[in-house]
Amino acid sequence: MDKEATAADVLDRQRWGLPKEAVADLAGRLRCILGIAEAGQHLQQFRSDSPWSGQMVFEQIQAEIQQCPELAGGMLTLDESGDECAGKQKAGAARQYLGRLGKVELGQVAVAAGYYQNGIWVMVGAELYLPELWFDQAHAELRKRWHSPAAHTFATQPQLGLQLIRQAKVNELDFAVVGMDSLYGRDGQLRADLNAEHFVYVADMPVDTPVYLVQPLVGVPETPPGKQGRPFALPQVLNEAPSVEVRTLVGHPDFALRPMAIRQTERGLLTYDCAACRVWTLTPAGAVREEWLFMRREADDTFSFSLSNAPADTPLTTLALWRCQRYFVERTFQDAKSEGGWDELVARKYRAWCHHTALDALALWFVAETKLDWARTYARDPELAQQLEVAVLPALSMANVRELLQAVLPLTQLSPDEGCGSAATAAPASTTPRARLRGSAHAARCSATFCPQSETHSESIASGQCASLMIE
Repeated sequence: MDKEATAADVLDRQRWGLPKEAVADLAGRLRCILGIAEAGQHLQQFRSDSPWSGQMVFEQIQAEIQQCPELAGGMLTLDESGDECAGKQKAGAARQYLGRLGKVELGQVAVAAGYYQNGIWVMVGAELYLPELWFDQAHAELRKRWHSPAAHTFATQPQLGLQLIRQAKVNELDFAVVGMDSLYGRDGQLRADLNAEHFVYVADMPVDTPVYLVQPLVGVPETPPGKQGRPFALPQVLNEAPSVEVRTLVGHPDFALRPMAIRQTERGLLTYDCAACRVWTLTPAGAVREEWLFMRREADDTFSFSLSNAPADTPLTTLALWRCQRYFVERTFQDAKSEGGWDELVARKYRAWCHHTALDALALWFVAETKLDWARTYARDPELAQQLEVAVLPALSMANVRELLQAVLPLTQLSPDEGCGSAATAAPASTTPRARLRGSAHAARCSATFCPQSETHSESIASGQCASLMIE
């Protein structure tokens, strides 16, 4: 009996900060954010052709983040997301590397900016990458049909990422550091541009990235007298300082690993063995830059590497924390796709992609804002963690919020007769056997969907057959 009482006490929704009144108001919050009306625009037209700006949605999200003091000083994350597609008619579709598949395949690639602070992650910007072939004359008509802005010119993924960072700065989003994966980190010009514009970054690097442990002297060497051919014109390292690949520095005396406690998680204290040392790198133009080289031992005993332009007195703990915060861009993409349906777009237009992505970002922000508001209004019982013997309590996830919405926004349950009648009414007049067959199949699916009373699969099939007979 005591165990049952204890279990009931642990599952008390009040102690978890989820009182009945908060959950009941969830539907009202959603209607307030999305402005849902009973007689709205047709969804297809709203997403594909309506001229509303997806960029303004991102600007509004960034503006609302600024109104939350607990979200100030977070990390702006930069990453790309690729999804396979079936045809070449989709805006931006081309054979290109898709990180999700780990190979070159026909698909679309997006460059997205996320934001993380204090357990909150959200998408704050995104742009569809249009490969260079999309700007040739053969694609001119297609770009126009798919509503691609006429002013668009080809830009690489790092260039698109830099645009997103600049837009966030113009919108006065208060981020302290920029986190990037190796696609952006290995672009020396991007890192130089961020440094010139006073953005602090921590960028993942490939293991074969060359760095210098001794400052190199770079310049154009003098052309020896009597040398045949053109004189020297390209900058070179003049003091013969050797470059080394970062993976060769594992075990180097300057990179002595130290255990770093990062943060408490639901599975305990997250720790990594880390090291950092100042090194020098070269930009594509030959300019010498001093940066931090950060090294971390992963769980599988491999090593990852990052470069950062943080000040020389930055503690190792800060570099380790920044590097670990990049994890949350993956959580952003995971929620956006698994729960928000970001990867389920079937439209071909550029504008449709922008609208779909903006709505997905809005859903992420709805969940984040709900978590923030509930944390302020309905605090969790601090004794719960001790009672459950965990360091921190599990955070409210997007999947949790979706399940709560399903509870407070129940779908209308139709009887088998109502379902069959709705399908028959909605079916257009068909003049060909193939069209009639397609309508019959649709009615069968609808009937199976609208038959919650059916206790067996065979009853649902029978209802579908009934609908087919009615339409025929």
